[in-house]
Amino acid sequence: MGILNKMGFKCGLVGMPNVGKSSIFNLLTEQKIPANNYPFCTIDPNIAYVQVPDKRLIALGETNKSENIVNASIEFVDIAGLIKGASKGEGLGNEFLSNINSTDVIAHVVRFFKDKEVIHVKDNYTPLEDFEDINLELILADINTIEKYLERFKKSKTDPKEKEALIIEMTELLNHLSEDNFASSFIFSDELIALNDLKLLTNKPMFVIGNINEQSDQKEIDEFIKVIGPDIPFVTIDVGLEQDITELDENDQEEFLKDLGLTESALSRIITNGYKLLGLKTFFTSGPKETRAWAAKKGFNARDCSGIIHTDIKKGFIRAETVAYNDYIKHNGDQGSKTAGVWRQEGKDYMVVEGDVIYFRFNV
Repeated sequence: MGILNKMGFKCGLVGMPNVGKSSIFNLLTEQKIPANNYPFCTIDPNIAYVQVPDKRLIALGETNKSENIVNASIEFVDIAGLIKGASKGEGLGNEFLSNINSTDVIAHVVRFFKDKEVIHVKDNYTPLEDFEDINLELILADINTIEKYLERFKKSKTDPKEKEALIIEMTELLNHLSEDNFASSFIFSDELIALNDLKLLTNKPMFVIGNINEQSDQKEIDEFIKVIGPDIPFVTIDVGLEQDITELDENDQEEFLKDLGLTESALSRIITNGYKLLGLKTFFTSGPKETRAWAAKKGFNARDCSGIIHTDIKKGFIRAETVAYNDYIKHNGDQGSKTAGVWRQEGKDYMVVEGDVIYFRFNV
């Protein structure tokens, strides 16, 4: 088991009470937090870091006889159940909307499992209604945020022309949200993007976790997917089944998943969606002391990536010596890669590629 590198992304599990967020949190993080059969079982958000599985780390570590292997990580946050009216303080209210604000990605857990023993906060419900109720609360919270921000901004000493343009744009954004649209579908100007303190919940990447069991209605799931459209990724998790899989050894896990028509575990499917939504790529540093995976944004160049490791490296950046992972393993490390001519020296503007093994040269 590798060491944990707490530099990945933060995924918030949100949804109505009793949709199985805590059960999914326990599955993904191997924790044992309460997941009881009553609304608001979770009050304070539960947090856990989980290693991002990556077999490439093992091969790199063996090549360099590294003392330590350090995986990238995901921070999962199990946020208390929201209900209709949360933006006005209903249920556990605004405090928990603020917990969502600190996350990078929202995983919206929707209940598709059938179990009369597990109560729901509403007598009659559909998965789509639950999904829409939560989304509406996120929209209303954003409207409230913008309205408060506008009040302060109008009193600011910003250049009058710039202020007028931003006020018009924020008013357009308010109208956009008022029509039940997410901020993520609004076209922001560079000036509005630059307002870092205007953090909107509906501007965060989102995917849906459908919590299912054997009794789930496939037609209901298909209809839900059709309504939400192709832009919102959808992942199903059968907690009981996935829990059984985790108790098998690695070879049996792969065989079991194959029999189910799956290629990845629940955790891997969540990671894949999170990385894709955030546009993340993995690069590696490797040597005798340590082999480590780093998560970087897709548009990051060599100098940007060096800053993820340490600001001093970015400040004194000279060059990046890099080789593709497959070439590095094929030629058995540093010397073999240099001899084969696949070891490259790149400048600060080099766009780092998924799987690059990099040595940063710097001077401070």
